[in-house]
Amino acid sequence: MLSRLKFNTLRNQMLVGFLAVMLIILTFVGGITFHSVSTLLKNNAEKHIQQTAIQANGRLEGILEQINSLTTLVATNEYIQQLLLRDIEGKPATFAERQALPPIINLVQMYTEGIKSVGLYNKDGARLYPLDESSLRDKVPEDWITMATKKEGSLVWFGIDPLDSTSLVAIRQISLIDRHFMTGGYLLIRSDRSKFALNGSLSEEEERETVLLLASDGQLITSNDETISQETASMLAKGGGDQVASIGKKSFVVVKQRSSVTGWTLLILTPVNVITEGISVLRMTIVVSAIMGTILFTLLSFFLSTLITRPVFKLIKAMRGTSLGILKSIENVSSTMEIQELNYSYNKMVDNINELIQLVYEKELSRSHTELKALQAQINPHFLFNTLDVLYWSLLDKDEDELAGYVVAMSDLFRYTITGPNKSGWVKLSDELEHVRRYLLIMKMRFEERLDWEIESPPELGDVDLPRLLLQPLVENAILHGVESKIEPGRVRLKVARDGERIAITVEDDGVGMDEDKLSSLLEELESGKVTSSKDSGVGIANVQRRLQLFFTGKDEQSAVMVIDSRKGEGTRINIQIPVQGGRTP
Repeated sequence: MLSRLKFNTLRNQMLVGFLAVMLIILTFVGGITFHSVSTLLKNNAEKHIQQTAIQANGRLEGILEQINSLTTLVATNEYIQQLLLRDIEGKPATFAERQALPPIINLVQMYTEGIKSVGLYNKDGARLYPLDESSLRDKVPEDWITMATKKEGSLVWFGIDPLDSTSLVAIRQISLIDRHFMTGGYLLIRSDRSKFALNGSLSEEEERETVLLLASDGQLITSNDETISQETASMLAKGGGDQVASIGKKSFVVVKQRSSVTGWTLLILTPVNVITEGISVLRMTIVVSAIMGTILFTLLSFFLSTLITRPVFKLIKAMRGTSLGILKSIENVSSTMEIQELNYSYNKMVDNINELIQLVYEKELSRSHTELKALQAQINPHFLFNTLDVLYWSLLDKDEDELAGYVVAMSDLFRYTITGPNKSGWVKLSDELEHVRRYLLIMKMRFEERLDWEIESPPELGDVDLPRLLLQPLVENAILHGVESKIEPGRVRLKVARDGERIAITVEDDGVGMDEDKLSSLLEELESGKVTSSKDSGVGIANVQRRLQLFFTGKDEQSAVMVIDSRKGEGTRINIQIPVQGGRTP
């Protein structure tokens, strides 16, 4: 969760938002552009192929029309018409008449390249030219003759010659004009198959296109690709309309064009990769443009988001310093009006807070000084009351010389309590321990054998500063509420030790102690600052705790700690830890 929030910054949100918008726009525009342009390129390519097929078919039909025109001249020639008419009337042509035919019939071969032969046959199929005795039915199937007869004088192309696979066959019925266009004979035209190949007819793209010419019965007449079989060609011809066909591992767009003259089918096979070549270039161009645009837009977005968020981050850093107690103004680092206004408002707020902090600090310092004086004033009468109570009990069984010594000791105690070595509130540890010794001597006068005491402190700690009258109330509390409540003799021990940069002061007794409920109640009262007891058992402790709080404030290493531990029948231990240096003078 924290790692996710770490990247959930304003800059990252702006960057992701900008990129998302840009990618959506690029994807949308690129998709529309690619679809539109690719469709246009594909349509143009298909139109080009279709136009090429029309042109190629037109060239082929031009050749066939030329043959048709020349054979029409032959079929309508007056000499041939009369020769065939006499043949029907039972007057067959003589050898001399047949010898006059070559100049007329060879007209087709003379003006048309690729014509192998032109034969003239009478109505019964007998050959008149060339000069031999073969029959038309020996050359072509009967159904071809029947089909030519039905066409009533039109030139009919049938395809490959059954007797010669290198030739193509066409038959034309000769109608007798003087006999109401009745059948008078036939012309058999045999042309060179290779002359119908379209190898050089498809301009610039011919090396990448396959051209097939199929007869009306599906026979493959010509092809510029020897790998295309008759079966494959027939399958392609049977397909309806334009299609995409796979031949081997290649895919082709198939365009068909049927000749109205011959009924033959022209197939042009164009590889798909030729058509989509421009589309691939377009796709690559769009992808490269999108990548470059994304990179440039990312850099620009990063720059803009950084430019916008950098002043905000500096302001956040300054605000985080506030939690550490550092309230500093920040410089205007942006020319943006909104950021300048934000910086100005923050700096104004910092100035106001610093003024308030200074005012509160001065008031708190004054209040602490007043409270400390009140606590010291509270210590003095409390201590005097307990000491006078000891003097009262001592007067009952002491002689005058001993009483004089008690009075001198008590005067030293009162002088230290009321004035002290200085009026700053701080004393040396050695002076405070000497004051505790005088107090214990006076208490010894009262309790005699019932009280035993011990003070243990290293000499090198004698110059350590601590608040005046900090230890005596704890010792007094140990005697009055620990030892005094015992019938047996009691012992009070005060120990001072060095603990790193702090000193530990322990005051313990082997008196009656406190049970857990009483100890908990005392700790709660100390925590709340309201100590209530009929014998003021907690007044001295509460006073010491409050003075520690006032004298030692700040971070953990500058604060003071007081710990109370007590067990019923075993005594009480109070431990205080204060810094060796670093206290402040209220």
